[in-house]
Amino acid sequence: MKRDPLPLEERPEPPPAPLLSAAAPGEAGGAEPELSQPVWIFGYGSLVWRPGFEFTSRKVGFIRGYSRRFWQGDTFHRGSERMPGRVVTLLEERGACTWGVAYEVRGEQIAASLEYLNMREGVLGGYDTKLVKFHPQEKDAEEPILALVYIATPQNPSYLGPASEEDIAAQIIVSSGCAGHNIEYLLRLADFMRYFCPQAEDKHLFSIEEALISILPCLYCTEESPEETASVPLKSKG
Repeated sequence: MKRDPLPLEERPEPPPAPLLSAAAPGEAGGAEPELSQPVWIFGYGSLVWRPGFEFTSRKVGFIRGYSRRFWQGDTFHRGSERMPGRVVTLLEERGACTWGVAYEVRGEQIAASLEYLNMREGVLGGYDTKLVKFHPQEKDAEEPILALVYIATPQNPSYLGPASEEDIAAQIIVSSGCAGHNIEYLLRLADFMRYFCPQAEDKHLFSIEEALISILPCLYCTEESPEETASVPLKSKG
């Protein structure tokens, strides 16, 4: 069972345009911009639509040797201590590839973005950093780009590990956190893949999406008549 494409106004927006904030040379109170090498940061989860930091450019593409899995627990952004959500991490797998977005940061953007991501992904998320080779989607791209990626390993306390697509979907349905509902996280990621990487496959992601869509109607089933249902307020499941 597949859900209909979102209406145009509800489709996922592309990653936001870069915001350049470095002071120009010669500006009062501004320092000369740093001329160091840029840093690239690869995102494969919520970073693809909500980076949350200033960047210079972005590219859609993939990394080899990893597959995306909803195996990381989340007790802050998309879940709580009582009902942890499920978010993605990467699993090393020969022959696999994971699509996402790489962001280029330069100068003052480097320290600011890494400080922000250390809190968002490291402290609050339980992720560690690793360097990977990023392959841009553009056909004229030459060499792969070395990029920083955040990966949650089995050693972190929030790691949940494998489960069936149906169990993962059921957990996502009842979880929400400071950044929003876990359902939104899943559907935004699926829509990113569908609209920006239509040639790519992600069986794990789309199987969970399909399982979630098949479960949702069951939540609204009731033995009460329509009149009784309309007169009784819906009770929160917490």
